[in-house]
Amino acid sequence: MSLNTIRNQTIALAGISQACLLVQQLAMTGEADNSVIETSLNSILKIDSDEVIDIYGDLKQLKPGLLQLKSQLTAKTVADPEQARYAASLVFLEKQLSNRPEMLSAIRSGVEVAQAQAESFGSVMNENVLAKLGDLYHNTISTLQPRIMVNGEEEFLAQEKTVNTIRALLLSGIRATLLWRQCGGARWKFLFFRMKLKDEIALLLSEVP
Repeated sequence: MSLNTIRNQTIALAGISQACLLVQQLAMTGEADNSVIETSLNSILKIDSDEVIDIYGDLKQLKPGLLQLKSQLTAKTVADPEQARYAASLVFLEKQLSNRPEMLSAIRSGVEVAQAQAESFGSVMNENVLAKLGDLYHNTISTLQPRIMVNGEEEFLAQEKTVNTIRALLLSGIRATLLWRQCGGARWKFLFFRMKLKDEIALLLSEVP
């Protein structure tokens, strides 16, 4: 079965949107829905999957990302410029990453360690797993230019767990961007197929209970 479908591309874009939404929420308020965070972080650990949606569990768990993507695509102006900046930066950085096989290999090895940790501790939300994923992002993606500068409240951005979670979520955004490209996603398609994307989002949301 071909991955190159508008459905799979939309699911991957929703994954990007969900990661950016959560990063913004944590940076600005120090809080976000843990179950939604867990969905995004688990997507990092699912290196291989038969179906694209399986990477996120199911559509219900991706609903916040779908709604955010819908908002960004239907607004006459950019609905949330900061989230759009995060998303654009992720797309740009992933393209750089695709030309760095040694870094891709390091990320895969790091993810495998995080997988083992998550199995041992019983959850990707364990602080040790978050620290591993946060360090993995910091030591790889964060070394590429330009670095993603996250805006938020200093009281939250000074908390180690929050910083690790934000970095791990940015790594999940890179994962979603890589998935988008694997499914045939491209910037020109995003610009010219907006109506198809909006129709697909509506269809996917109609399948959410």
